[in-house]
Amino acid sequence: MQPENEKEKIRARSAQESDERHLLLQKSKRGILNVIFGRTMLVVLTLVAQITLLALLFSSLRAWLPYYYAFVLVLYGGLILHLVNKRSEPTTKITWILLMVLAPALGVALYFFVELEVGHRVLHRRLSALMEETAAFLPEEPPQPEAMLEAAPELAGLTRYAWQHGRYPVYGNTDVKYLSSGEESLEAMLEDLKRARDFIFLEFFIIDEGTMWGRVLKILEDKLKEGVEVRVMYDGTCAIFRLPYRYPEMLKKLGIPCKMFAPIRPMISTHYNNRDHRKILVIDGRVAYTGGVNLADEYINIGSRFGHWKDVSIRLEGEAVRSFTLMFLQMWNVDEAGDAFARYLDAPVPAVKRPGWVLPYGDSPLDNERVGEMVYIDILNRAQHYVHIMTPYLILDSEMSTAITFAAKRGVEVSILLPHIPDKKYAFALAKTHYAELLEAGVRIYEYTPGFVHAKTFVSDDCKAVVGTINLDYRSLYLHFECAAYLRDMPAVLDVERDFQATIAQSQEIHIEDLKDIKLSYRLAGWLLKVFAPVM
Repeated sequence: MQPENEKEKIRARSAQESDERHLLLQKSKRGILNVIFGRTMLVVLTLVAQITLLALLFSSLRAWLPYYYAFVLVLYGGLILHLVNKRSEPTTKITWILLMVLAPALGVALYFFVELEVGHRVLHRRLSALMEETAAFLPEEPPQPEAMLEAAPELAGLTRYAWQHGRYPVYGNTDVKYLSSGEESLEAMLEDLKRARDFIFLEFFIIDEGTMWGRVLKILEDKLKEGVEVRVMYDGTCAIFRLPYRYPEMLKKLGIPCKMFAPIRPMISTHYNNRDHRKILVIDGRVAYTGGVNLADEYINIGSRFGHWKDVSIRLEGEAVRSFTLMFLQMWNVDEAGDAFARYLDAPVPAVKRPGWVLPYGDSPLDNERVGEMVYIDILNRAQHYVHIMTPYLILDSEMSTAITFAAKRGVEVSILLPHIPDKKYAFALAKTHYAELLEAGVRIYEYTPGFVHAKTFVSDDCKAVVGTINLDYRSLYLHFECAAYLRDMPAVLDVERDFQATIAQSQEIHIEDLKDIKLSYRLAGWLLKVFAPVM
């Protein structure tokens, strides 16, 4: 016989699980209804109509097709020469050339469409103007602390690079706490939100209704009553399946200014490729969070469809928060002017006496500089003993593949931790196409058997680490707005390494002989998709 209190606990747990299933079912139904009857369907139908109209126009000009194809072939030859001599990633060149070979008319038209940057030239100009406008709040020369140059002279080159390609300074006097799960991240965020006195800025790739966002939103409403300024921004793709299209207006009625970045509109544009994949929370310019954790229930393991969801974030307190405040304000003001930057950036940030240095940085798809990838490659090239990587996706360009394999070949222990249960099967298939090359070079690969790894971390030699939003795939490295923090010689670095070791203890190592067990469907899909990975 079970004691009565045990029975009560079981009944309470069953009731909670039932409520969670009911909530997920209701959200699923609401999401489907929003797609079928909401603005999302209107946008989809409008886009389909535009594509259909273009196809009909192309068909109506059938009599002119021989002349068109002759023109395209001449143009195609010129484009091949252009691509061969263009400064871009070799895999991307191969993809475009193959597309033009297989379908010259479509390939040429698509290439011009992408290269003309239809839809985001205005965005590019506005971001460039904001960079110039906010330069007044930064020092004229990249600060190079003498203590840093003495302890880690090789960091001077990286800090100079980050300054030249984004005006990101390196900071001391910052405390960094590593948070090894979404649940831990949420509780820390809630405590800091409750202590807010001046302003709260939230910028997340995903916000979704549910337990996690509900708890955050309740505190935001309470803070508004206390006179705290609150701003919320999320990526426009949330309006497809997660939030109503009018959600910004709904929050504004509560008194919370809210924006969707690049909302999906009924117009064909390359602009939709460039998503705001960043996760930034800034409180009073004093505390900041970044990492892989979004504001949706799967990140705290409520209703995850992919087993246990492994994610991480970091909490920063001190001088380095300034850069995250600046990053948020730049993105917020991309579609408007006149924000009082000085109110948030001129106030001194309380210094927190801690050892080591923090380099917060962002990565923009509009400046042709892959800051996120270059920082990762710098870690790989300078590693002496080990580089340990957690990433949900492994879709490598030639430069990253070379850096990883070269590090392993020169004796560095390179280990990569990936999901065992994927959220996107095509990405899983693409990841497996790299396994053979990496394993043969000496790289160790692990798959997290309890579920899905969404963390994005690099840690090396017990002295340096990166925690942020940047995946090892083309979308993160080339197409998305991203952010991260480079940590050097601080206790949090060892916490990243300890968490990596604890996580691989729950994972299975993949050996070269295991590759023969990969399903044929995954092999075929991977081989095919790898050709088009740079433009997916």
